[in-house]
Amino acid sequence: MGGRAMTGTNSGRLQALDSWDADWAGLRVVVTGIGLSGFSAADTLIELGAHVVLVDAVESEQTLAKADTLRIVGIRDVLLGEEHTRTLPLVGGQPPELVVTSPGWSPRHPLLAAAAQAGIPIWGDVELAWRVRRRAGRRTAEWLTITGTNGKTTTVGLVESMLQAAGLRAIAAGNVGTPILDAVRDPVGYDVIAVELSSFQLHWSSSLSPLASVCLNVAPDHVDWHGSFGQYLADKAKVYANTQIACIYNAEQRETEAMVEEADVVEGCRAVGFTTGIPAVSMLGVVDDLLVDRAFIENRRTSAAELAALSDLGDVVPRHLVANALAAAGLVRAYGIEPGAVRAGIRNFKHGAHRIQQVAVIGGVRWINDSKATNPHAAAASLSAYDPVVWIAGGLSKGVNYDVLVTEHATRLRAVVLIGLDSSDLQGSLRRHAPDVPVISVPPGDTEEGQLPGGEVMAAAVAAAAGIAVAGDTVLMAPASASMDQFPSYAHRGDAFIAAVRRLQEGQEQTAEEH
Repeated sequence: MGGRAMTGTNSGRLQALDSWDADWAGLRVVVTGIGLSGFSAADTLIELGAHVVLVDAVESEQTLAKADTLRIVGIRDVLLGEEHTRTLPLVGGQPPELVVTSPGWSPRHPLLAAAAQAGIPIWGDVELAWRVRRRAGRRTAEWLTITGTNGKTTTVGLVESMLQAAGLRAIAAGNVGTPILDAVRDPVGYDVIAVELSSFQLHWSSSLSPLASVCLNVAPDHVDWHGSFGQYLADKAKVYANTQIACIYNAEQRETEAMVEEADVVEGCRAVGFTTGIPAVSMLGVVDDLLVDRAFIENRRTSAAELAALSDLGDVVPRHLVANALAAAGLVRAYGIEPGAVRAGIRNFKHGAHRIQQVAVIGGVRWINDSKATNPHAAAASLSAYDPVVWIAGGLSKGVNYDVLVTEHATRLRAVVLIGLDSSDLQGSLRRHAPDVPVISVPPGDTEEGQLPGGEVMAAAVAAAAGIAVAGDTVLMAPASASMDQFPSYAHRGDAFIAAVRRLQEGQEQTAEEH
């Protein structure tokens, strides 16, 4: 992906770079982006002895500090500023032999397009990590790979928890928390790495051969980056390529099963489905409020192994959380983890912030932060768990359509509070498919660096919701949109919501005391 076929000496050399101990010395590499993955890629390549030039469009106090650190460890050049990203730079006066890109850089970016036009291979940090994972004197971790439009972070966390409950040295890495190259370079090494992979990372990967893999689900997302939904699906499907033991798929979504059917896998690799209903043979599913396995046991035609109870997942168990737990269980069962460790891992797992996170119950109204619901598919999962709902939604749409989301959940909506600089797409869907649902639009106001001072936009949204909700309602902040129009990240948006709800709670408690 990302370039023409390699030719000549360059092709042979890059193909031979399949371990840490291979001959990386002097390899001319351009690294794009100085974020977490780009920084770790540049640092790794310097340690390997490559000649590295790093480019990033942003010149700020933070990027300058990172650049200084990389110069200390031996980077050849760090070029900061948008003007440096328009063309492909030279490395030591010569064209680069390789580009390693940060996942957010689109294939249509001028620098990457120039590399592709010149026939220079483009890797992502995950591809680089796979190639350097084997190192003399250190254990080589097996990889369990996870992708999907939604649920990746929860699932990778569950996998990590289950593996650790089994006594293994395991870590969640990749598109969550720890960059994959940092995990691979750990001085001790891991038994297993649970690798969360975005569609961007998969686009720039080609050599991965995980022990087991899963695509949790697919729905339109990042169409602007990929160019089409078809290309997005094609990149997601790469998670199954070269899988060794088991391709885990969502039996309730035909698209993921088709990906497995079309995947080129290691001979003997099995297809194993998961369902939130009763499982067929070679599947995981739910029977009488129990999570069960009919895939990784000898007598799977006539029996099932109990893995956990639904109650082990918590008091409120949305359907998508059950699906994520079954997918995680399928991955670790493929590795050979016993049922007891699956249950212990589920019980030990701490749900991450900003994903269906209960913030408070005020006057009988439940306030839920699901800022991580950055697309319609994720918002649908949380909307389906509550009824009736005062829905706080809106933001940067990323080119998706909201008609199906609104149509399916219109009957549970008491009202909608819209945030975002331009939520006209969502507003149009509400007008067409939920015309009787009241809609309150929060004015964007005068922004400073993309956000109202003091989080006033979220405070206004929370105040509007509080004015509508009654005891028994749920106020759900599940925007179905990205955050970058008004907030630096979905986490910042979630924090603003939490702060506003807590101020509301403190105000009501103070009022009660005064009376």
